[in-house]
Amino acid sequence: MSTSRGLTAAGDPGGGPLLFARYAYPPNELGYCGPDASRELLERADAATTGGTADDGGLRRQARGFEGAWPYLELIAHANGLADPLDRRVVEAYWVGNDLLRAVGVAALGDSLEERFRPRGRAVWQGVAGAVDGPGRAVPHHSFHVLAVYPWAGLLRSGVRDEALRVLDRCRIRWGQVLETSACHALIRTRPLRWDGRRLGEGPEVVERVLTRLDGYGLAPTLTPGDWCSAHWEWACDRLDRRGLVALRSWTRQQLAVVNGLDRPAPAQVLA
Repeated sequence: MSTSRGLTAAGDPGGGPLLFARYAYPPNELGYCGPDASRELLERADAATTGGTADDGGLRRQARGFEGAWPYLELIAHANGLADPLDRRVVEAYWVGNDLLRAVGVAALGDSLEERFRPRGRAVWQGVAGAVDGPGRAVPHHSFHVLAVYPWAGLLRSGVRDEALRVLDRCRIRWGQVLETSACHALIRTRPLRWDGRRLGEGPEVVERVLTRLDGYGLAPTLTPGDWCSAHWEWACDRLDRRGLVALRSWTRQQLAVVNGLDRPAPAQVLA
């Protein structure tokens, strides 16, 4: 895999911690998850990306404060016999998707989620458990957390359909092709989520503007027209090579199918 055109590679001085920061910063900036130090996270990610500096431990320390994502990283690492939850392959599996997800058994995923969500109440846990035990193959991919767990956890208000759909769409990791770039933004062609009253799916293509830099700091490597990138909330997070693009599309669509195949799909709680 190329170190210059693909996802963060093993030779990248930032490695797994940098890749984690690229995807974790956007919701952290908004106050949704992680420690209250988003500016530090952005600056450290930018330094590792543009300056070629090794992580001094700051990115790793901050990553442990993301209570939503960290247990998934631990689960993926353990299932694959890897000691480090911030191994680049583990981080990639959670945010983008790769074969490490196949090693996580449904029982292990269920046990991990039960420990976290059963204390939140019977209705919440039954909804989450239903997604794990349903006919599809649930895996610890970020899209599963967003689509199958997030609505049950009470983080979205029901009855405000357009806003809830926007949050689900922005919270998942989406992909888009770069059309134009400027000093701080990129225009990308992407397909937002669409709700038809029963199922979530990909809607028609739209053009949207995403951030690439803020006050001189950025997350993704330099993007040029024609590149494919991943996006989280309002930010471009990383440049995707073909392998990364295929993986992100495939694993997201698989988890969409898991959710849509349920009698009580989680998105219906906030969109119906």
